Amino acid sequence: MGRNKHKRKSNHVVIVTSDAADSQMKQFRVRPWMLKTIIVVLCIIIGVLIGYFSYEKDIWIARLDQSKVQNEAIGVLEQEKAELENQIVGLNDEIAALNDEIAGLNENVRILSETVSQQVETENSLSSQLEKRSLPTRLPLSERATMDEVTDDLVCVFTAASGSMVVATADGTVSVVNDDAEYGHNIWIDHGNGYTTIYRNQGDVKVKQGETVTQGTTLFLINDESSRLGYQMMQDGTYVNPMDLLDISG
Repeated sequence: MGRNKHKRKSNHVVIVTSDAADSQMKQFRVRPWMLKTIIVVLCIIIGVLIGYFSYEKDIWIARLDQSKVQNEAIGVLEQEKAELENQIVGLNDEIAALNDEIAGLNENVRILSETVSQQVETENSLSSQLEKRSLPTRLPLSERATMDEVTDDLVCVFTAASGSMVVATADGTVSVVNDDAEYGHNIWIDHGNGYTTIYRNQGDVKVKQGETVTQGTTLFLINDESSRLGYQMMQDGTYVNPMDLLDISG
């Protein structure tokens, strides 16, 4: 029989000492597999720690980069905010200027409105005056006269003093100048408002057909032979009594 060979076992000895004077040296025997296990575990731990710190470094770098980007974005936003605030201030100034301009325009409109109102009142007054001047209400003689009668054909017959004048009773246009069999001459005036007045007298005629006359314009000069005046009035083509419209006080 062969001799059994025993495998030689090796151990590692760990010696622990102390600096103290009375300390004793301690020895620990560690088997190789245990040492290898410890070394492997330590390597794993060290690797994990290195990986962790590397990962944390990358995370911190990423966070720093992100923070930098955010700070830049915040800076841009703050700049835009400042620009917007400046624009708002400018817009407020423009709005204030526009409000002042609107206030000025409103004042101009008010003044213009008052001016237009005054002008309308003036025009209405002038129109009323013109309308009144075109209404044959005046006595057809420049001086006092005697009214003798109103004939059946609505002729007012007046007797006037020598030297007085037959005058237009309202503004208008001379439409007819004719000879008159009874009175010598007749003058027709169209007043443009539906009224026509007719003056019959033997005196000298002072107007021509087509001539524009105003209230009080001389139509005839009266002398001793032409003291009789026949006065008629038509409204819309129909003879009316002149006394219904005549202002005796005028």
